Amino acid sequence: MLLISGLLVGCNSTPHYATFNDYPVYEGSDLELTFSPQSSKFRVWAPTASEVKVLLYDNGNDGGAYQTLDMDRSEKGTWTLKVNENLKGKFYTFQIKQNEKWLEETPGMWVKATGVNGKRAAIIDFADTNPVGWENDVRPPLKNFTDITLYEVHVRDFSVSPNSGIKNKGKFLAFTEHGTKNSSGESTGIDHLKELGITHVHLLPVFDFASVDETKLRENKYNWGYDPVNYNVPEGSYSTNPYNPVTRIREFKEMVQSLHKSGIRVIMDVVYNHTAKGKGSHLDLLAPGYFYRMNKDSTWSNASGCGNETASERAMMRKFMIESVVYWATEYHIDGFRFDLMGIHDIETMNAIRAALDKIDPTIFMYGEGWTAAASPLAEDKRAVKKNAKQLNNIAVFSDDIRDALRGSWMHSQIPGFVSGVDSLEESVKFGVVGATQHANIDYSKLLYSKAPYVNNPTQVINYVSCHDDMCLVDKLKDSRPENATDEELVRFNKLAQTIVFTSQGVPFIYAGEELYRNKKGIHNTYQSPDSINRIDWNSKTAYKDIFNYYKGLISLRKTHSAFRIPTREMVQQHLKFIDLNTPNIVAYMLTDHVNDEVWKDILVIYNGNRKPVVVQIPTGEWNLVCHDGQINLSGLSPVNSTTFVVAPSSASIMYVK
Repeated sequence: MLLISGLLVGCNSTPHYATFNDYPVYEGSDLELTFSPQSSKFRVWAPTASEVKVLLYDNGNDGGAYQTLDMDRSEKGTWTLKVNENLKGKFYTFQIKQNEKWLEETPGMWVKATGVNGKRAAIIDFADTNPVGWENDVRPPLKNFTDITLYEVHVRDFSVSPNSGIKNKGKFLAFTEHGTKNSSGESTGIDHLKELGITHVHLLPVFDFASVDETKLRENKYNWGYDPVNYNVPEGSYSTNPYNPVTRIREFKEMVQSLHKSGIRVIMDVVYNHTAKGKGSHLDLLAPGYFYRMNKDSTWSNASGCGNETASERAMMRKFMIESVVYWATEYHIDGFRFDLMGIHDIETMNAIRAALDKIDPTIFMYGEGWTAAASPLAEDKRAVKKNAKQLNNIAVFSDDIRDALRGSWMHSQIPGFVSGVDSLEESVKFGVVGATQHANIDYSKLLYSKAPYVNNPTQVINYVSCHDDMCLVDKLKDSRPENATDEELVRFNKLAQTIVFTSQGVPFIYAGEELYRNKKGIHNTYQSPDSINRIDWNSKTAYKDIFNYYKGLISLRKTHSAFRIPTREMVQQHLKFIDLNTPNIVAYMLTDHVNDEVWKDILVIYNGNRKPVVVQIPTGEWNLVCHDGQINLSGLSPVNSTTFVVAPSSASIMYVK
């Protein structure tokens, strides 16, 4: 008999605990595999197992195990085994026995390299995965989170179009190719990103996910990838050889290295809130039930809407999330993390992740969806939801307030918003302008969703009008177009929406291809639609060059002028003043006194949501117009010599005095 964690258990019996909170917590950093040419040390956390085996394989997919070895029960619910030989190039799985039953094999949840489809863990030397010069790879400089411009893109969408000019279509390596052109000779790929001026690429899931069979890539099956299998392993379908565990890792690093060299940081979309399946997942096969929340009737809770939800508040799940994020930030030099359905996670865990990343580099950005997809057993006051964002330390949330105020309801696609001529949304637009913070000039009772500011500083809010979810901006504006609205007006609505996003305080976010007037043929959620729906049509850059130039101008305006990137609530309160121009569906404000080291003394911004020109009275001053009627020129469009000013329909005007 052995005394383990306060329990008396037989050598081959299954330990039982009264609650999940009683499970032992392993604090060490050596879970899964510690490799050297001399030996491989295995350690797995399986506290309720009566026996655990390691099965060794010659390859990552076929054939039976060439050797099966018993692990020894060790401290804090772990099991260990040391093999004193060089196992490099071999594969392995764990198998646990619980309640007299052997469960399915698993590569473990801390696994960092796998064979095809992630079924078997791979034993590799990670030094072999580093591209030339990897030790000299550095993050591009970043001062404040408000200096960020986010560009959300799916790896396959980015390059798979026949007119992308990119060789490695649908692969990590597409981000390493320079000199690529569309059919008319316009730059595509990473050169396009540099030309556009974004600072951060936000990659939709690039960890190992379930929905694409890596052995059948010719089928071109599409998915966004929000169905995690192995959290710490890159997705194999985006590599040139998913059978080779080194290839996917090296090519992922080459992608990061290439983006960094181009001055672009890399954000990972992480999905710790659920797994592709609950029962039988790699988490569940180690400690059945522990890593997931259950309802009172013992059914699986489902705040993710995907059949299960993980329990971040449990010690070993929290440990896993922290270590996983730190691993990506260190091994892969990832610069930020977007948390899918972050509201499923508890506040304490999210702040612990922030603290761990701060020790590496406090400029690593964290943000997420401040909501759940359904009800959760976790108490709402403990959730990392939007209304609790003030309790999150330097973690940002998406603003559905500005999104739906500008473009209209996400739930009802035919309901338009401010940019399409709907009035009474001015206060919600103003709330977006101040970055969801407290401001004396806003009537919070009139906001679309929130009734109070929910962040401490503008650094904590993501402003956007569309993303991969739901309709893209072009489709939404088309579906909700007012009666008799022309195609030209839709372009005006589009430009106005993004002008507000980029001139609001906070962090601007655009969906890849919006700058090319991307559409997805009206489909709301294209997570498994074909390439013909999802791919970026790079020839649109030529067809809609005016829109591209306008988006490029907006990004340049924001990057050049720090008044639009204020990092603190106090500075916004002191220097951002709304002006009542006594006209419905008009929002106007000034940024004053060289705020945030701005080179322009005062800036006047006017948004006209009306589908007609509006005459307004502006403050006296020697104004220089830089944005007007869908055109941007930072050198100046024209001087404004009168206090009477005409704002063009469905557009913004921006002017300054030195």
